[in-house]
Amino acid sequence: MSTVTLSQRELRRRRKLGADYVAPSPYTLKNALEKGDVFTKLSILIFGLGNVVRKQYVKGLIYFAGEVLFIVYMIMTGGTCVKNLITLGGNKPSSGWVNGQYVNIPGDNTVLRLLYGVATVVFCVVFVLWWILEIRSAYKAQCLAGKNGHAPSLMDDIHTLLDAKANQLLLFLPIAGILIFTVLPLIFMISMAFTSYDHNHLTLFNWVGLENFKTVFSNSGSSAVSGSMFLSVLGWTLIWAFFATFLNFFFGLFLAMIINRKTTYGKNVWRAIFSMSIAVPQFVSLLVMHQMLQPTGAVNRLLQNWGWINGPLPFFTDATWARVTVIIVNLWIGIPYTIMQVTGILQNIPADLYEAAKIDGANWWQTFTKITMPYIIFVLTPYLITTFTGNVNNFNVIYLLTRGDPAVNGASAGKTDLLITWLYKLTVDRNDYNLGAVIGIMTFIVLAAVSLITYRNSGSYKNEEGFR
Repeated sequence: MSTVTLSQRELRRRRKLGADYVAPSPYTLKNALEKGDVFTKLSILIFGLGNVVRKQYVKGLIYFAGEVLFIVYMIMTGGTCVKNLITLGGNKPSSGWVNGQYVNIPGDNTVLRLLYGVATVVFCVVFVLWWILEIRSAYKAQCLAGKNGHAPSLMDDIHTLLDAKANQLLLFLPIAGILIFTVLPLIFMISMAFTSYDHNHLTLFNWVGLENFKTVFSNSGSSAVSGSMFLSVLGWTLIWAFFATFLNFFFGLFLAMIINRKTTYGKNVWRAIFSMSIAVPQFVSLLVMHQMLQPTGAVNRLLQNWGWINGPLPFFTDATWARVTVIIVNLWIGIPYTIMQVTGILQNIPADLYEAAKIDGANWWQTFTKITMPYIIFVLTPYLITTFTGNVNNFNVIYLLTRGDPAVNGASAGKTDLLITWLYKLTVDRNDYNLGAVIGIMTFIVLAAVSLITYRNSGSYKNEEGFR
């Protein structure tokens, strides 16, 4: 991309941010490689050399220690882990005579080989980032030494880190946690989708390429997983997430507005009642409802005793009934949260907006559509996206209430299974981790696409400074 285009982009960014604009750092890797002196360029091979030459001894030794640690690890363990990642091993468990004793010889544990291999690859990527940071640091020390006569000392760096760059210091641990507990497991899960790690190959498996994706998206009829089943589960997942999100939102909005009216008595009592429903653990409510809606449960028995029905209603045995049931029960779980969210927003809408609308002669519907609803949508768009994402992955409501039933003969997913509960059954119940990994990847793609498209087209993203 040309320099002119970049300059125009920076100008637009500067105009948009105004006083918050921060110019890009001149100490880039490209500038270091092009304009760095001999010591900066030697830092490409000998980490920390450029810093040590500029009397930044501690920083230089830290960079050099990181390089030594990486080299030692790769020589002693890392190289073997990368090799094992490529082959995944093929030695089966065996037994034989060793030093005059008959012993069992364990085979290759490909799960550990895959895990250690993935961790080593991630470690290599972190090392590359460390290398870039080290070269930029050497170039920065060169520039500041030439400009000020000396590079910043250790105390200067510590003061800067605690003051101007305190945000980077505070973000270090969360970023490290995301890398270790989110990115690494995600890469490990994705890699399993390209292996034969199923109930027949729990300790010894190999790479199979895109075979698992073909299994999930094909309709060969020879597997409990098929393309038609995937589309069916995906369609129900999106329908469920839509109704579970927006029914809760609109009903919660309706109740919150009623409670917030000036003519409503006992506002605090009503809010306390809904708050108490939140305090009850969700799994308790779901398990109680599961028992009450059984063919011999309290609801069916009560309706039969009243003579309203002749036989038990098929809450969990009919697909349509089961799907409507989980949506209705979820209202009890989700509406109180929406009421609490909307109540806080309603109480913070500027009163002068309503006063101006009243002076202009606006009725209640015009006030609601022109002031209340736009304001709520503007504030709650990120919350709605998060709620939609959470409902796509809402394991508790589906599994604790219906277990995915009604079941389908020969299929691994029931009529009320979501992608997340189907993934659970494939991995925990059937030990088909490779197929579960494929479902996990597709769930991630669906959620990422819906969330990004929705958020980037919302007022919360396009107009961060105010409400439209």
